[in-house]
Amino acid sequence: MSKIVTFGEIMLRLSPEGNDRFIQTDSFRIIPGGGEANVAVSLANYGHQACYVTKLPDHEIGQIAVNALRRYGVDTSYIRRGGERIGLYYAETGASMRPSKVIYDRAHSAIAEAGPEDFDFDAIMKGATWFHWSGITPAISDKAAHLTELACQAAKRNGVTVSVDLNFRKKLWTSEKAISVMRPLMKYVDVCIGNEEDAQLCLGFKPDADVEGGNTDAKGYEGIFTRMQKEFGFKYVVSTLRESFSATRNGWKALIYDGKQFYQSKRYEIDPIIDRVGGGDSFSGGLIHGMLKYPGDQASALEFAVAASALKHTVNGDFNLVSEAEVLALMSGSSNGRVQR
Repeated sequence: MSKIVTFGEIMLRLSPEGNDRFIQTDSFRIIPGGGEANVAVSLANYGHQACYVTKLPDHEIGQIAVNALRRYGVDTSYIRRGGERIGLYYAETGASMRPSKVIYDRAHSAIAEAGPEDFDFDAIMKGATWFHWSGITPAISDKAAHLTELACQAAKRNGVTVSVDLNFRKKLWTSEKAISVMRPLMKYVDVCIGNEEDAQLCLGFKPDADVEGGNTDAKGYEGIFTRMQKEFGFKYVVSTLRESFSATRNGWKALIYDGKQFYQSKRYEIDPIIDRVGGGDSFSGGLIHGMLKYPGDQASALEFAVAASALKHTVNGDFNLVSEAEVLALMSGSSNGRVQR
């Protein structure tokens, strides 16, 4: 069992029942989640000591998020309590040609206002194998961006592998701001994960592929992966390739490059999608576990990640609540959905 640290913001997601629209609902379901928290839950499900680092208010609403993490085996001992509020976001689930919609209410959350005095990152990273963060965290606030850098520096001092999911969010910052903050942080990163939009808007790299038009051939990514690896020294560059036919039907595969060889995964047709929120995070969690389970075998690691994230699209909520055995079964070709008796 490896100690894996993730750092970021966990929020409360407020969603109407089913496919109801915001303006017609009378009640919201409360669903805790957030990029790095979702990754931690995945890794806890795979048997790791998944340690989640954040700051949450010291009241009952903050406790909802802590309890959700504890329920699924995440180590919450590094969570700092304090601050005024927990971030919220509203999520409306789309259907067919109507896309899903997200509205944020997360300004001035506890983690956005946290400072270096809140976390002893060297103590947190002690004994850790892996540290994961996403581009959402430095986008929250300048303070959070500074904390992200301090966490990365501590990880490097302690010999910890660092991964990032670029995760550009246009409602949090502009591409210009993202590039100015994210590019300097890449020197700490060993494994870079992102899709074609993330690479362009966070790092300024554009693939030679018309993804919107359905062209997700791996050859369109080879040039950008090579350039990214050369400029930043990544050990691995990874991209998910999503074909969005509708809100409830997607094609899903991924590509990885280790500086020598490119590998493209099996493609999954996901239809119907139950909940795609957290799909990318489930991929990151699967990739981290896959790389630890299959050291030096990037193909097997990627196949595990893609299968894990395909399964996540069938699970309500932000968290990927599947076991390693279920992922391995899908990897081996068991996808008919027959009842397991």
